[in-house]
Amino acid sequence: MFTHTVQPGDTLFSIGRRYGYSLEDLRLVNGMVEPNIVPGQALLIPLYTYTVQPGDTLTAIARRSFVTLEQLRAANPNVNPNALRPGMKIVIPDISWYQATTFGYYVVREPSADRAIIRDFAPYSSYITLFEYHFAPSGDIVNELNDAAAVEEAWRNRVTPLVAITNLTPEGFSPTLVSQVLNNREARANLVENIFYLVSRKGYGGVNIDFEQIRGEDRDLFTGFLRQLRDRLKPAGYVVTIAVPAKTSEDIPWLKGYDYGGIGTVVDYMFIMAYDWHHSASEPGPVAPIGGVRATLQFAVERVPRQKILLGLPLYGYDWIIPYQPGMLATARSNQEALLTAMRYQSPIQYSLADESPFFRYTDALGNVHEVWFEDVRSMGQKMKLARQFQLAGVGAWQLTLGFAPGPWLLRKFFTVRKV
Repeated sequence: MFTHTVQPGDTLFSIGRRYGYSLEDLRLVNGMVEPNIVPGQALLIPLYTYTVQPGDTLTAIARRSFVTLEQLRAANPNVNPNALRPGMKIVIPDISWYQATTFGYYVVREPSADRAIIRDFAPYSSYITLFEYHFAPSGDIVNELNDAAAVEEAWRNRVTPLVAITNLTPEGFSPTLVSQVLNNREARANLVENIFYLVSRKGYGGVNIDFEQIRGEDRDLFTGFLRQLRDRLKPAGYVVTIAVPAKTSEDIPWLKGYDYGGIGTVVDYMFIMAYDWHHSASEPGPVAPIGGVRATLQFAVERVPRQKILLGLPLYGYDWIIPYQPGMLATARSNQEALLTAMRYQSPIQYSLADESPFFRYTDALGNVHEVWFEDVRSMGQKMKLARQFQLAGVGAWQLTLGFAPGPWLLRKFFTVRKV
């Protein structure tokens, strides 16, 4: 399995013929309704035999195939790297033996859609977290989801359903709400009991705690709450997981509330939200630059057992109007929507090797210039490589229905999905 970066003059037909792959399959794998590809666009070719192109080197082929040069040489012992000729066949080694836990968020819709979507994603999922339940300062759960069909369908397809508990309010994530509960022993115990009751009543396999913007002064109380929750749920066989923001240092003021080391001693899995280095309220830039992701993982593995860490991947990017002015908000776009936008406006896609991230610009009908940063098969593949290099438990994504057609193919290249 390898990538092809579209060059001027390429067509889907010519690319398919070059590698011996059908046009329809090429469109299916890459989620393309229209064939109007643009230069710089990365296409995933799910073949394990590569046809050498003019100018190719083994190093370049290895990069496009997400394998090391040593792995590529070992799979092709009779190939002289200094004598590559166009048309030669190179075997791409199968590296899918890595057993990984996979984790995805899904926003509950309605029963028929829930069943269909979970059924589609089940082959690629160990856990699916259903989003979301809220709580009050008293520790009471304050909403109800029509999630019975989703829970049932997950279990039927050998996926463990988890319930997401968040501190979202109509005004956004509320650190005040969390602080009120954590600093009130009775409310804290009440929330633990209500989560246990919710998990058992609804038939979930466990919980995912997604409390965002935790205050530094609540750091130890938060870890203590997770321990209290673990002690209530684990004897009944339930899984305790958490979503945490990416951090590379203990010196970042707004991230002091998350004690990676303490949390790591408590939970079964820690989903690191390794994205939003640039976000809707920031200036344009990569959402998940590889340097930031790598530094986050290095920080994490020094504090948390590797077999508990899940690398969170974004299935989205952002679309900014430029020149950027403070206060302007970017529009979130799924990775697939970003690609379709580039194709619609016939905007060539550039790729930052430093950030391992694609981007492009286009001009809309009103004359506004936009800059879009997103994730494609190249950038996602590099992050999946990192998960293997750091020997993590696996990977996860926010969120499953945003749209990234080659995602399941890419996942299966790097991992064998662990089923609980």
